[in-house]
Amino acid sequence: MADSGAVAGLLWDHWLPDAVRWRIGSVLPAGEGDGRLLAVWLAGVHDLGKVTPAFACQSEALAERMRGVGLEMKSRKAMPDRAVAPHGLAGQVLLRDWLVECHGWRRAATSQLTVVIGGHHGVPPEPARAVDLDAHPELLRTPGPSEALWARVQRELLEACADHFGVQDRLGEWRRVKLPQTVQVLLSAIVIVSDWIASNRDLFPYFPEDRPRTDEERIAAAWRGLDLPGPWRPALPEEDAEQLFAARFDLPAGARPRPVQEGAVRVAHRMPVPGLIVVEAPMGEGKTEAALAAAEVLAARSGAGGCLFALPTMATSNAMFPRVVTWLDRLPVAEGGERWSVRLAHSKAALNTGFAELLRGSARDISAVDLDGDSGGFRPAEDMVAARAELVAHQWLRGRKRHLLSSFVVGTVDQLLMAGLRTRHLALRHLAVAGKVVVIDEAHAYDAYMNTYLERVLSWLGAYGVPVVVLSATLPADRRCRLAEAYAGAVRADPRFAVLRATGGYPLITSVAPGGVPEAMEPGRSSRTAEVFVERLDDGLDVLAGRLRSELADGGCALVVRNTVKRVHATARRLREELTKDGISVSVAHARFLDLDRAAKDEELLRLFGPPGRPAAGAADPRPVRHVVVASQVAEQSLDVDFDLLVTDLAPVDLVLQRMGRLHRHPRQRPGKLGTARCLITGVADWRAPVPEPVSGSVTVYGRHVLLRSAAALWPFLEKGDPVRLPDEISLLVQCAYGDAAIGPVGWQHVMEHARLQHETAQREKENKADTFRVAEAGKDGKSLAGWLRHDVHDTEDTRAGRAQVRDGGESLEVLVVQRHPDGSLTTVEWLPDGDGGLPLPADAVPAARAARAAAASGLRLPVELSGAWIVDQVIAELEQFGVRAWQSKDAHWLEGQLFLQVSTDCHTPMQASSRRAQARLAGYRLDYSTTDGLEVIREG
Repeated sequence: MADSGAVAGLLWDHWLPDAVRWRIGSVLPAGEGDGRLLAVWLAGVHDLGKVTPAFACQSEALAERMRGVGLEMKSRKAMPDRAVAPHGLAGQVLLRDWLVECHGWRRAATSQLTVVIGGHHGVPPEPARAVDLDAHPELLRTPGPSEALWARVQRELLEACADHFGVQDRLGEWRRVKLPQTVQVLLSAIVIVSDWIASNRDLFPYFPEDRPRTDEERIAAAWRGLDLPGPWRPALPEEDAEQLFAARFDLPAGARPRPVQEGAVRVAHRMPVPGLIVVEAPMGEGKTEAALAAAEVLAARSGAGGCLFALPTMATSNAMFPRVVTWLDRLPVAEGGERWSVRLAHSKAALNTGFAELLRGSARDISAVDLDGDSGGFRPAEDMVAARAELVAHQWLRGRKRHLLSSFVVGTVDQLLMAGLRTRHLALRHLAVAGKVVVIDEAHAYDAYMNTYLERVLSWLGAYGVPVVVLSATLPADRRCRLAEAYAGAVRADPRFAVLRATGGYPLITSVAPGGVPEAMEPGRSSRTAEVFVERLDDGLDVLAGRLRSELADGGCALVVRNTVKRVHATARRLREELTKDGISVSVAHARFLDLDRAAKDEELLRLFGPPGRPAAGAADPRPVRHVVVASQVAEQSLDVDFDLLVTDLAPVDLVLQRMGRLHRHPRQRPGKLGTARCLITGVADWRAPVPEPVSGSVTVYGRHVLLRSAAALWPFLEKGDPVRLPDEISLLVQCAYGDAAIGPVGWQHVMEHARLQHETAQREKENKADTFRVAEAGKDGKSLAGWLRHDVHDTEDTRAGRAQVRDGGESLEVLVVQRHPDGSLTTVEWLPDGDGGLPLPADAVPAARAARAAAASGLRLPVELSGAWIVDQVIAELEQFGVRAWQSKDAHWLEGQLFLQVSTDCHTPMQASSRRAQARLAGYRLDYSTTDGLEVIREG
C-alpha cells in the first residue's frame, strides 16, 4: 500500500501532464496540492479490502497466523458467499463507513471517492453490489469475539494511511467537494497505474535483497528502473504562422503558409480557452500541417502533454506516422534534452518499419505489468532508440491497455472511439486522451454508427477540456453542428449553434470552447483552383472499355473507381481482355491484399502516378504511356496520385469530390484530349431511365437515399455541361446533397422520398445499436461513477471484437496466410520480398523469429462473404482446424492466437504472367489470390 502511494506521487510529479493535474486540482480547496494528496492517498488505501476475512481466508497458512492474534475467520470452503465481497468492493465499503463514522461525511457523499477503490480492477461496482455486501457483514468482520478486533485493525490501518499520506487534516474540507465524474475517472486511472507498477516484482522484489535498503531507496531504484518518459511541455509559439511553419515543416524555398493554415494557428491562439477546432478545406491544402501547428499552440495553452492523431485506417495511420515523427524531431526541446514516448496504435503496429526502428535499441528487460498485475517480459527487440528529442517506444507503455498512455500516438480512429465503449479499464483510455491534444483526420469518412460513438467521445473530451482538431475536406452542416454541440455539452438543436447550419463559406474553420458558443470564420482561399467537367456514362463493361479505348488513344492514365471489390475484379478482367491488344495496361488497387503486397501496391502507385520527381540522368519518367488503374475506395484516401481521366461509380457526393481530387493533381503535360479534367460518372444502369437506379453493390455500401441525393446534387452539372469549380462549389454540393430541401427532377421525388424514409429508419437503428454499448455522458458533479460501465461490460479493449463494436459491420475476420506444400510442410508464402519468402514454419516447434514475423506480416482481411454473422462460425471452425498447437505459446508471440489460412500455389487459375498466385477452399468458397489482383472469392457448387 505504501509502495502504491509512493508510485502515485512520482507519477503525479514526473509523468502526468499538467492538464490532468490542473483538472483534478481545479475542484479541490487547495488546488493541485490537494490533488496530489488525494491521488496518493487513494492509491495507498486501494487494497484496504484485503484486510477482511473474505480475502484473508484464501491463504490458509496466512489465515492461521492471523487467527493466532485473535482475527478469527472461517476457512475458504466455509465461506460460499465470498464472491459478494471482492476486495475492491470491500475496501469501498470499509472506507465509506470510516469516513462517515470518524470524519462526519454524509454517506451519500462518500461514493464519489470510495468508488475509486471499488473500481481499481477496471469496473466501478454497481450500487446494488454495495447493498448486497452490507447484507453480509460477516465477510468484512467475523461475528463474535473477534469482530471488534477486525474493526479496530481496519480503523487503525485507515488512520495510519491518513497520517502517512498527509490527508488527516484535509478530510474535513473535502466533505464539501463535489467531484466531477471526469475527476473520478482520472483518479481511478492513476490508482490503477500505480497499482500495476507497484505490483511489478522486477521493480519491487518480494524478497529482501543482499543489501537492505530503505523504502525511499527501494522506490527511487524502482522509478529509475521504470524510466518513464515525462510529458511534453511546449512553450507557446509566437502567433506568426510563417515563422512557425518555417521552423516545423520542410517548406519549399519562398513558400508561406496557406490561408487555412494561418487561420488554424490564429484560432488556436485566440479562442477564449482551448477547445474544438474544425478545419474544412480542399484536398492538398495542408490540413495535416495546420493541425500539428495548432496542436502545439493548444498544448502550450492547455497543459496537454502529448498528441493523439486518429485516422480512418491502418494504411492512413502508417502513412501519417513518419510525418508526425518528422514533426516531433523539429520541435524545440528544453536545455539538457527531453524524452517523449511515441506509439503507432493499431493491431499491426509492430510490423510497421518506422515504428519498428523506434523499438530497436537497448536490451533492458522491464516487465510489462498486465491487467491486475499479471506480468510478461518484454523482448530486447521491442525496446527503444533515441531521436533528436529522444523519441522512445517505451517498454512499459507497450503493454496491453496502456499504449495510448504514450505521449504521442498515431493510430486508427477505433482507438479514440473506444473511449466511448463500455469496456473494463476504460478509465485508462480516458486518462490517455485527457492529457493530450486530439486530432481527428478525415472526419467525413465516418458513418452514422461511428459518429454516434464520436459524439459521445467528444462530449467527454469537452468535459475534460481536451483540445480537439477535426479535419475534413468538407462536412454536411448538420454533422458539423452536431460535433460542436457534443463537444460543448449543448443540447441538440441549441439555437446558439444555428449559425453552423447556416454557414455556407468554404474553406471554413469552426471553433467552440467547452460550454461555449461557436464561431465560424472563413480564412480565405489559396490560389489553387480547378475545373472538372462531369459526364454520365451508362454502366456496362463494354461501354466502359470502348470509352477508355477512345479516351486513351493518344496516351494517358485513367483511374476507374468502383464501390465494391467484386466490381473491381470484374472490371479489370474485362478491360484486360479488351484493351491489352491496344497497348493499354490495366492494374488494380484495393484493400484485399496481403499486408506486404498492399504496401508494395501503394508504393508502386506512388512511383508511377505520384508527384513528378527528378529522374536520374538518362532515366525515363516511370509514368506509363497508357494505363488504367481500377480501384476501390482506397483511391479516396491519402495517396498523392494523379490521373488524366477519372471514371467513378456514383457515390456520396463528398466522396465523388474526394475522387476528383486525384484528377490533374500535379503539374504535368497531358495528352491532347485529356488536357481538360473530366469525371465520368457510372454505376447507374441507365441514366435515361425515369429515375436513375444505382447498381446493387453501391446501394448495399451507401444506401439508395444518399446515392440519389448525390445524383440530384450533380444533376445541374450533368445536364448543362458546366464544370464543377473546385474548391468554390465543394461546400455547395455537400450541403445540397446532405440538406433537407428537395432537389433533383420532379419525376424523381416520389422515389427519393421513399428512399429518405428508409434511410432515416436505418440511421435510427444504427444509432440505437451503437447506444447499446456506449458509455453514458458525464453526469453532474458529485454523482458517483458507481455503475458507470453497467453490468454487461466486456473485456474487449483493443481486441478484434472491441474494434468491431465501434464500427458498423460486425466483427471482421483476419487470417495469416501461409503456404502448404504437397509434402504437408508449411512455409511463408514464396513471393515475400527481402528473402522472407519460403521460410520454414515447422508444425512441431516455434518458428524462427524471422519466419514468424514474415508470417505475421502476411495478414489478409476476409470479405463479408466469409465474415458475416450467417457464416462466421463455420469459417472460424474450419480455420481452427489449420491451427498449429506449437505456435500457441508466448514464445511464438507473433503467431499466438491467430487464425491461419493455408494456401496452395500448385493451382491453375488464369492470371497475368507476372503474377504469383495461390488458392484455398473455405466454407464452400474458392479463394483465388494473386499478387496482381489480390483476393477473389468464388462460391462453389
